[in-house]
Amino acid sequence: MSDLLKSGQTVHTESSQTPCTVEQLLGGGGQGEVYRANLAGQPVALKWYYSHSIQADPRQYERLEAAIHSGAPSDRFLWPIDIVSEPGIEGFGYVMPLRELQYKGFVDLMTRRIKPEPTFRALTTAGFELADGFFQLHTKGLCYRDISFGNVFFNPNTGDVLICDNDNVTINGDQEGGVMGTPRFIAPEIITEQARPSTQTDLYSLAVLLFYMLMIHHPLEGKKETEIKCLDAPAMNKLYGTEAVFIFDPKDNSNVPVRGYHDNALAFWPIYPQFLRELFTKAFTKGIQDPENGRVRESEWRGAMVNLRDSIIYCPHCGAENFYDPDVIKASGGKPNPCWSCQKEIRLPPRIRIDKNIIMLNHDTKLFPHHINVKLFDFSQPVAEVTRHPNDPNIWGIKNLMQEKWLCTTADNQVKDVEPGRSATMAVGTKINFGKAEGEIRL
Repeated sequence: MSDLLKSGQTVHTESSQTPCTVEQLLGGGGQGEVYRANLAGQPVALKWYYSHSIQADPRQYERLEAAIHSGAPSDRFLWPIDIVSEPGIEGFGYVMPLRELQYKGFVDLMTRRIKPEPTFRALTTAGFELADGFFQLHTKGLCYRDISFGNVFFNPNTGDVLICDNDNVTINGDQEGGVMGTPRFIAPEIITEQARPSTQTDLYSLAVLLFYMLMIHHPLEGKKETEIKCLDAPAMNKLYGTEAVFIFDPKDNSNVPVRGYHDNALAFWPIYPQFLRELFTKAFTKGIQDPENGRVRESEWRGAMVNLRDSIIYCPHCGAENFYDPDVIKASGGKPNPCWSCQKEIRLPPRIRIDKNIIMLNHDTKLFPHHINVKLFDFSQPVAEVTRHPNDPNIWGIKNLMQEKWLCTTADNQVKDVEPGRSATMAVGTKINFGKAEGEIRL
């Protein structure tokens, strides 16, 4: 890094000539350097481009203007606020919101540098937020072009996500200039020069990112990778492009994971429910063979991540998070797999079925608006939570956190109102009418 700007140096926004003072170099990449800066008393991040980057992509300024004009798709994006420049300083840059310290890079997740390691609940929340964020971006007719774990950050405690490097976003279908993507995340059809970045190729990169996040491994790095003597450009073009094969392809075992090399994939894959494994299989079989029709949509990933989060159960012996898998329960006659961590038998908690969705009722379970209104995806305010009776710790209930009362019908057909702040006893066969949906408690 060359320190394009110096600490204490001031540049100005082009829209209002507001001064922006450089404070500290944060890092650099292929396009430029990023600094912590002060914009009229507010901490911001400032990215300043290398001159060779501007020369290589003369439409960068135009794309920045378009992004600033359109506004951020959601608050998950560290979106450009304004272009900055200064007479006597070559080039230009832009300011964006500053990433808060609790957000960590996905690279840290891949290298297991985050301690303690994120929970499955945090990871599934992050998966949902990524899918929803790119859904919001694509809905505006935009293409991100470079989805990878180098461009996203997450809070390992909550799963909240921030998406950066939004200066490369273009209108979907724009074929001129711009980045082509990050190696290992680039869609095969781009590698084989049959397509340029689009929302369809974004969907492939999103699937790779989600697989990386949950399996701590790449979906195409299996036996074929171990046979490569030198991972040069031609070898990478084969592995990730012309001869791309999913490591868990049910019809092609030419690229299976190899024990001792790909242990993360072998360990994590069987932990997850069948519905998620089927979605990843679709993404990296049909999604590679037929990019136009076979890709998994953002809406499918959103639903899958919410269902995955709702499927979490705790091992009563070691406390490890496991997942409720309806396919396993059906095949075994009601018995879940042993705990992946301690291999002891898991006792299932009660669960509530709302429409087609099943939510496990653990000690810390909360229901959110999307559970009782399928048109919403909202984790901001819970509408109900599992709670223990204040006088009898053996009695558990579901507490009403809404402003409206519920109608509760017990298994023996007794009907009562559950006022806000009160709880319905968690008993098998109890039905709760939430207003827009009805749930039934089961074992």
